[in-house]
Amino acid sequence: MKLLRFGPSGHEKTGVILPDGRRLDTSAAFADFNEAFFATEGLSRLSAWVSANAGNAPLIPADARLGSPIARPSKIICIGLNYRDHAAESGMTPPAEPVVFFKSTTALCGPNDDLVIPRNSLKTDWEVELAVVIGRTTRYVTESAACSCIAGYVLHNDYSERAWQLERGGQWVKGKSCDTFAPLGPWLSTPDEIADPNNLRLWLTVNGRKFQDGNTRNLIFNVPFVISYLSQFMTLLPGDVISTGTPAGVGLGQKPPLYLKPGDEIELGIDGLGAQRQVARASN
Repeated sequence: MKLLRFGPSGHEKTGVILPDGRRLDTSAAFADFNEAFFATEGLSRLSAWVSANAGNAPLIPADARLGSPIARPSKIICIGLNYRDHAAESGMTPPAEPVVFFKSTTALCGPNDDLVIPRNSLKTDWEVELAVVIGRTTRYVTESAACSCIAGYVLHNDYSERAWQLERGGQWVKGKSCDTFAPLGPWLSTPDEIADPNNLRLWLTVNGRKFQDGNTRNLIFNVPFVISYLSQFMTLLPGDVISTGTPAGVGLGQKPPLYLKPGDEIELGIDGLGAQRQVARASN
């Protein structure tokens, strides 16, 4: 299945995309795609409901705004420097263990919402990433069993303010957590939709120029390893988002570095997970 949420920001409703491309409004039966939904066999219940109601449930308007396909999770966990080419362009040694940081859940937004460049930012940057959504409470899971904990996969643009991330001391979270810095979507694909998450092409352009063109087969730490690793240190809750890192081609790695400015158009996508488009604008 492909799950999505639609409607005004803060008032999204739930929906699914059917195999024939129709977008079905499921909000009459499912209030939201959140921790409670995933924790109570929500995907199975949703599949059964769609099978029974696909012929008479309302369709989502074609012009409806898309929100993040999941409601605000308990945490957004990110893996840094997880592609060797990106570590190299950042001037950093590929890590021996995953580099883990958090992104504020208030950064979450829809896949086509504007990117708001924060006040006093000079180095706002882009990062196309594969994100994984956890489907059940997970602690101390083995790598071989990790895939059984996955609710689905989603496209993520891990926006970063590089000066705040790298030049202001402390943790990376300062440069990762601004409003609109975590667009997710357009949809969440359940695992049956993605044949091999460790072999997906991902790409990103700015103003039509391609900067990133990678493949998840080049991850240093693949999806099952990352889930298992994180579960040794923290409880992963249903609906939690894990973003797995970005390939080379970020603005920081250009010579000279290139950062986003108001009016820039950013487009990105991953095989099977659709595409996003953001237009950058200055903060009010």
